[in-house]
Amino acid sequence: MLPRFYQAHLQNQLSPSQYVLLNILIELLQWQKQVRLERLAANLPLPIQFESRRRQLQRFLVCSQLTIQSVWFGIINYLLSCYFAPGKDLTVVIDRTQWREHNLLMASLIWQQRAIPLYWYFLPHKGNSSFAQQQAVIQPVLPLLKTYRVTVLGDREFCSVELGQWLENQGLAICLRLRRNEYIRRQTEFTRQLKQLGLKPGMSMFFTGVNVTKQLGFSQFNVACKWKRKYRHHQTDAGWFLLTNLSTLPAAITAYQQRTGIEAMFKDCKSGGYSLEGCHATEPRLGTIVLLIAIAYTSAIVQGSDIRRLQVEPYVCRPKERARTQRRHSNFWVGLYGQTWLSTLELCLNWVTQWMELNRNKRLYYQQGLTAITFIQSPL
Repeated sequence: MLPRFYQAHLQNQLSPSQYVLLNILIELLQWQKQVRLERLAANLPLPIQFESRRRQLQRFLVCSQLTIQSVWFGIINYLLSCYFAPGKDLTVVIDRTQWREHNLLMASLIWQQRAIPLYWYFLPHKGNSSFAQQQAVIQPVLPLLKTYRVTVLGDREFCSVELGQWLENQGLAICLRLRRNEYIRRQTEFTRQLKQLGLKPGMSMFFTGVNVTKQLGFSQFNVACKWKRKYRHHQTDAGWFLLTNLSTLPAAITAYQQRTGIEAMFKDCKSGGYSLEGCHATEPRLGTIVLLIAIAYTSAIVQGSDIRRLQVEPYVCRPKERARTQRRHSNFWVGLYGQTWLSTLELCLNWVTQWMELNRNKRLYYQQGLTAITFIQSPL
């Protein structure tokens, strides 16, 4: 079940029939973990023929009301107001994922070691994005983040000094990973290629006030260099060279380490969660499917966070062991499979009731479990 604000906001933006169908589709996404239209149509619980259900889905996925600006930005504003106090430091990651002929560029907000989508669109070509396209995916989210201190992260595809200059002019902090063949120059003191700096495992360097280009016309930045030492027989293939306007090496490294959140999010939306890469819809419909995934994904994170807050997590998954430094499952996993557990319970309710009657000596534990179910079922 969607959180209460999601329900109220979506009711205001959609017609009654669209709102009902969207809720059904979100339930199907959480249950089936699959976004293929054929699979969704096969499981859509409407009393009409399969082909009619499939056409109903196709029409729904191209309706004009389902846009990022009208539907998604309201949810993002709600999440920001609930979970991020004004003036807080926020981390935004720009990244791209590609499968088959689809090439998705996305700006995301790091939250609880995961990324939540802010804005996205499909590129009309394969391969890397241009500076203009990178601007186009970041510009729409700036009004949403104007009351926060924002740091933008990007990997080597987004390492242009031009992008760094533009982001800095917007009042943003930056931490963009440079390629090893870039040059750094400090007036007449030196000009060196990054791969010639001698960076080795366990070493770090920090250069202040350098130009990351042989050409004139761009302002100066800092460059943070870090190559992690070998740890538990694991050695990273290369070090980091980071274009940044953050003032210290630790600040730059700490910021850039958060970029892995978007990789975890892409995995959750693809092979680790909703199997987005298995969808064969055309891009107009695929864009709406990404919107539905964003709604389902953030809803699961919110529900997982509150399942942990209510201390009923042991009913959904294994708790964190003492010897482990991290939890076994993310808030997304806890929320997603918490809903799956409830759906299975409702499906088998008669059998579960009989089973509890046959094991009366465990009645106290069953009552505690039913109380936990009530907490999980309550929309926020």
